[in-house]
Amino acid sequence: MPARRPLIAGNWKMNLLGKDAVALAAALRMSAATPAKVDLVVCPVALHVADVARTLSGSAVGVGGQDCHANPSGAHTGDISAEMLADVGARWVIVGHSERRTDHSETDEQVRAKAAAGLRAGLTPIICVGETLAQRKAGETLDVLARQIAASVPPGASNVVIAYEPVWAIGTGLTPTISEIDEAHRHLRARLGGAVPDAQAVRILYGGSVKPSNAAEILGVADVDGALVGGASLKAADFLPIVAAA
Repeated sequence: MPARRPLIAGNWKMNLLGKDAVALAAALRMSAATPAKVDLVVCPVALHVADVARTLSGSAVGVGGQDCHANPSGAHTGDISAEMLADVGARWVIVGHSERRTDHSETDEQVRAKAAAGLRAGLTPIICVGETLAQRKAGETLDVLARQIAASVPPGASNVVIAYEPVWAIGTGLTPTISEIDEAHRHLRARLGGAVPDAQAVRILYGGSVKPSNAAEILGVADVDGALVGGASLKAADFLPIVAAA
């Protein structure tokens, strides 16, 4: 099995004014706690991607967008293309986050198109999947994940990352048990076998109320290759211990 380099990605969501985003990026850049064997990425709002990318230029910390449009340009008011993200220094893009799927009614097919757009622009898509609490209680988790993987991952894509984020665990302080995380990640790895050339090489992140107190245990699961971190990524003092745990 190939060694998978851990990846810790911070999703800043709709938080931080420009000066605060730059200050946080500068703190991450200066920290000696950033391990050399972990990929570290931060994803600010689109408005601040360029400034954060400039602040982190030449460092080991990468920058990504939180979403992109499927098309490279056109009459899409308020949207931003993957090419535009790449143009200002982004190298990653989150697609299919549950907040996008819920708030903007994004379908698996739209997520796949956005992931393909990221690949087209030379970005690495972080494709989010995960079940709701109702689906978890109904015993549908594995079926939901299988369906989302089949429909959200561009066929034959290799340079992608999967993020398993149980919808009910995002921002709630709740997390699945370690055995539930292990089951979900092993299932995702198996389902990727029919979607990508080498499922063993694809990194699968866990996301959903990851914090310094639980990061080491979660990251110790065999098929967990890192984390997509929300609220705990907004302060260097919270984020860097998660990076160190990887």
